[in-house]
Amino acid sequence: MQISMFGQLSGLGAANPIDATIAYLSQLRDEGFARVWMSQLPYEPDLLTVLAVALHEVDAIEVASGVVPIQNQHPMQMAQRALTVNLASQGRFILGLGMTHAAVTEGMWGIPWDKPVRRLNEFLDGLLPLLAGDPANASGETVTTRGALVIPGVPGPDVYIAALGPQLLRVAGRRTQGTCTWMTGPATLRDHVSPTLRQATADAGRPEDAVRVVAALPIAVTDDVEGARRQAAEQFAVYGTLPSYRAMLDREGYAGPEDAAIIGDEATVRDRLADLKTSGVDEYVGAPFDTDAEGRDRTRALLREIG
Repeated sequence: MQISMFGQLSGLGAANPIDATIAYLSQLRDEGFARVWMSQLPYEPDLLTVLAVALHEVDAIEVASGVVPIQNQHPMQMAQRALTVNLASQGRFILGLGMTHAAVTEGMWGIPWDKPVRRLNEFLDGLLPLLAGDPANASGETVTTRGALVIPGVPGPDVYIAALGPQLLRVAGRRTQGTCTWMTGPATLRDHVSPTLRQATADAGRPEDAVRVVAALPIAVTDDVEGARRQAAEQFAVYGTLPSYRAMLDREGYAGPEDAAIIGDEATVRDRLADLKTSGVDEYVGAPFDTDAEGRDRTRALLREIG
């Protein structure tokens, strides 16, 4: 199981977010991490613009967007941006996409949160040919994409979908390189996410290794388990209220996000990560959340050792 790290523009300190991202990627590269997954929150700077600059400055490490929402983007614009980041990074970018929440789509953007499966499929109908260097000619109910791009350089990035429900998992399995999950525990990954994704891959006639399950979870290597659980409950409280994540927590039997977080000493965390591996996870994305810098250092040290 590959070990990667998580990043968030608004979590990198008060510095200029571009400079902070360059510093963060440089630190993780120097510590030996090969890949970082970075989120896009609706109030933050544009992640892909930041990554185009940061990856041009920082070599060796890969970065995945985890994830960029599709509802406020046209597939051709998304393809332009993704191919440009991949050009700036010489092929070290992975495009993670997702359906953001109704509170954002409808409340902030005034875009209906409906027909998610149709919307995703029609988005991919336009996006995937463009990323492959081919023209798109896709007429849809929610989005239409016609035309071609001329962006020389490296091939298009791999595409992952933030899929939790069975229908979106099947889309990811049929059409992309896999799924990236959040707040999803080992039993759900073993009994729901991995088999649904991989069955869809097989049904589409694709090879078994064509898709990967990427699982991101908060993590803290600590001796103060109860203190860390209180931190997790406070920091991640919103994920206990959003329907898609609440459904994953309920499926796992978790009362709240603090139960999904991986918390404990080195031996305990090793066991929890081994459980993820046996649950069909190909890549674990660690999101250290300890407010103490020494605690975060301890967590990264163990993840480096395991990875």
